[in-house]
Amino acid sequence: MSSDKGTQANPFWIGQPVSSSEAFIGRTMEINVAFDQIYNRSNLAVWGSPGMGKSSFLEQLTLPEVWQLHGLDPSKAVIVLLDCLNIVPFNASRFWKEAIQLTRDKLDSEPTLQAEIDTLLAQGKTTSESLRLILRKLGKQDKFLLLLVDNYDHTLYPHKQYTEEELEAFLSECRTLTYHSLERQYVSMIVTSSRRLNELRPKFDPQKSPWYNHYLFLALKPFTETEVNSLLNRAPMLKAFKEEICELAYRHPALLQNACHLVYQTLRKTGQFPDRESFAKEFLSATQDLFQTICELSSEVEQVLLMLIALSNLGGRLHTKHYDLGNIELLFSQQERQLSELEEQGIIIHTVKGGKKMYSFASSMMEWWVIQKIRNSNEIELQQRQKVLFKLISRRRVEQVTKAVQWLWQSKDQALSILNWIGKERSHHTPF
Repeated sequence: MSSDKGTQANPFWIGQPVSSSEAFIGRTMEINVAFDQIYNRSNLAVWGSPGMGKSSFLEQLTLPEVWQLHGLDPSKAVIVLLDCLNIVPFNASRFWKEAIQLTRDKLDSEPTLQAEIDTLLAQGKTTSESLRLILRKLGKQDKFLLLLVDNYDHTLYPHKQYTEEELEAFLSECRTLTYHSLERQYVSMIVTSSRRLNELRPKFDPQKSPWYNHYLFLALKPFTETEVNSLLNRAPMLKAFKEEICELAYRHPALLQNACHLVYQTLRKTGQFPDRESFAKEFLSATQDLFQTICELSSEVEQVLLMLIALSNLGGRLHTKHYDLGNIELLFSQQERQLSELEEQGIIIHTVKGGKKMYSFASSMMEWWVIQKIRNSNEIELQQRQKVLFKLISRRRVEQVTKAVQWLWQSKDQALSILNWIGKERSHHTPF
């Protein structure tokens, strides 16, 4: 971090992408893959759940020192970072205009080309064809465009000003620009999304080439043990609180940053570690919006699986439990693909007992949040979950789940305090 913030500045990043190469943690293999694609003028689709560091990842690809570390000359590239969430409402014309405008702004050393782009903008010629013209001119100057597109999945949802036909045309234009056109040798496109592009709409038409098959897919997963330790090394005194931090945050980058930020803040203020209850409450306040976003971006089946995992593990948290989910492990064994994807996103983990996979939440605080969400749900929400359950299990099993949810509604007198929740039956969740 910059020295003007003082030696006591909190070294953990909250609320914005990590834009410093010194503050960026790990992802060595993933950064290497990105630069391989850039070197070959190829394309990359980076995906990961909210808080995995996708925006920070793109920021690293804009830094000259990172380019030089990988043996590449940043002066050869015109690096444009574009966030689709800033294009409101989104449509193809606005996207291409934004890409062209940002390219123009990066060409202060090329006033002639800037003037030509100004003419295109003034004439309203802001299409993919206009960008292809700019690429040809860049190529003649031995340069290329690195187009970094954050939140690319925002482009995949039609609305009144962006029809399904326009959406498909836009995806086709992107594919043509970066894969089919002669100008593809002067551009590399790296995009981010919350899910793999092939899992998102529009669905693949067997009559056409897949709109996403020109991308190499790369997942950003939870931090490794080494990366977690690197983060904690920014404030070595936090290592004494490592178990509590990992219990609440697991190895999820954004959750870890929040947890470390809170602990460091308390240590700086009081000279002491926070008590567990205060820490858990402050952590929940800082991260519940992230939990909500994760759930909203999960599929209906994944949301049901999270509900079942929470209910199946609730027995060890309460003094009494008057419901039985039956052989829930059988359902889990039939949904291993979805459960594996939830594990990749750092939402759940599993252990093996007696040859069976036992699933639980990676973050004890997200588990508590999900239970509260079930408690505060209503009959309409329960009916929506039942529709999904009927596709997965028998009517009798659906009735068992329904009774469990209804029992939870009726047992609100049983306090599920945060203090009682954390630190119990979680030893196998601590990652190290």
